[in-house]
Amino acid sequence: MTKTPNQIPARERVIVALDVPDRNALTTLLDRLDGRPAFYKVGLELFVAEGERAIELVRARDGLGDVVQLEVEEHAAARIDAELLTVHTSGGYEMLARAADAAAGRVKLLGVTVLTSLAEDDLRAEGIDQSIPEMVRARARIAARAGIAGLVCSPHEIDAARSAAPGLLVVVPGIRPTEGAGSARGDQKRVATAAQAAAHGAHYLVVGRPVRDAADPVAAFEGLVREVEAEG
Repeated sequence: MTKTPNQIPARERVIVALDVPDRNALTTLLDRLDGRPAFYKVGLELFVAEGERAIELVRARDGLGDVVQLEVEEHAAARIDAELLTVHTSGGYEMLARAADAAAGRVKLLGVTVLTSLAEDDLRAEGIDQSIPEMVRARARIAARAGIAGLVCSPHEIDAARSAAPGLLVVVPGIRPTEGAGSARGDQKRVATAAQAAAHGAHYLVVGRPVRDAADPVAAFEGLVREVEAEG
């Protein structure tokens, strides 16, 4: 049975995205984080550059990389030593079900619903009449039926995801502080603070630039943990 958010220690709910281009930058960021996070996300850019060596570098650190989220193609689920793996729900039920079968007993799959870089106008430009919450709910139901363990959605659709698939984990990117390093939205259009996402019941928050670009990444990470902890 999936734990409720308040059953997960606040420190474990903040996943640090290792949004760096290569192993040198990865090593530098891990050094600066000083082993504080329990969860890391290895994204596509780093994995394309370094392959499975990126995972090995994270796991080689004492106390580092016990859990790694890796964003790669579904076929990697059977061989990559990761705790969480993302797949896109836009691939449909059959693709998701095949991925779930391949991952069974090895890794928990998270279904990406609607990217945080999209807004309603972007959907209209693609000829999609559904609102983003409607699309998240529809894709959440498909993911749950296919056996996917969790969902990835923006902070704005946490309630929609939880109502459509109440038994699934909810993992939320698009976390930004109200000010300071990493507060700029960049290409992210649907963002919120860590406190807001936690208050709406996100199980895990994925945070990249606000930690990576901070003058003191440890202080930035600890601040996010305190925000989550305050929401219970």
